[in-house]
Amino acid sequence: MTDENDTRKDDLKDGEALALGQQLCFAVYSVAHAFNRTYKPLLDRFGLTYPQYLVLLALWQHDNMTVKGIGEELGLDSGTLSPLLKRLETAGFVSRTRDKGDERQVIVALTEKGVALKTEAFGILMEIGKATGCSMKEAAALRSALHDLNRHLDEHNGA
Repeated sequence: MTDENDTRKDDLKDGEALALGQQLCFAVYSVAHAFNRTYKPLLDRFGLTYPQYLVLLALWQHDNMTVKGIGEELGLDSGTLSPLLKRLETAGFVSRTRDKGDERQVIVALTEKGVALKTEAFGILMEIGKATGCSMKEAAALRSALHDLNRHLDEHNGA
């Protein structure tokens, strides 16, 4: 009977465990890049980047969010989010206004153009679904596994 640690040591000696193709992090990294390449032509026709699309997804779910709330939802800091929101506002998809109750807070809301784009987003979703080759059930299982992985990593890092 071999101990799991012995197996890991043997793999390390053979170098297999350190092979790039064996790294979970590299698989996730590669998939993220593949998603970006797949989304790019779908979003280009609307003049959107993938991070801008993520902001719109958040707003389609909860309109009138604070910049802080969007940042928490997407895991982005305000330094990254502010120029992105400015570009979305310039393109006419969102508006930004100071909260009357707390001037430090900026409220981001969808414009009519931003709301109208939601209908088009279903086409993007369908194209991505085709591109992945996953059934709805397979996609849900993958998403669940990735959420679990993210939660474990956050717990490990004290987040």
